[in-house]
Amino acid sequence: MSIATRLKSFLDEQKVCYTLMTHSPAYTAQAAAATLHVPGKEVAKTVVVRAGDQTLLAILPASCHVNWKKLAAVVGRDVRLATEQEFINLFSDCELGAMPPFGQLYSLPVFVDQALAADEEIVFNAGTHRDAIRMRYADFVALEKPRVASFADTAGAARRSTTRTRQP
Repeated sequence: MSIATRLKSFLDEQKVCYTLMTHSPAYTAQAAAATLHVPGKEVAKTVVVRAGDQTLLAILPASCHVNWKKLAAVVGRDVRLATEQEFINLFSDCELGAMPPFGQLYSLPVFVDQALAADEEIVFNAGTHRDAIRMRYADFVALEKPRVASFADTAGAARRSTTRTRQP
């Protein structure tokens, strides 16, 4: 499998500039960032979320984690990580876990963390665990028209908040 068919057609029809990047297989956004030698804050990971019976995409830097309370406040209802069974059939042209951040291609609303706007370009999965796309963040926003908000926690902060210290 190569770049997702819908994604390639969409980007080409929109005449947007992008670069296809091929790398060794990576199964997390942080691993893809390391393989591509790109800072994790520039790699946009796609998290499939459930809000009641609705599926949506949360897009945030690979170096961050979703703050579920913040995302729930943005969405306006409780949210949780979707199970693979809940979304396996939604992305038929993608490998499981390698979905691109373009929800409109799959009739899904998209929420993007504002931290991604800090860099001129973003890198994201192109439908496989071996292909990524680099494009301007402004082009992504112009095409996708996501809801931009703050709902990410840095990975280090998230780890610290869940780590318990042992008492001597």
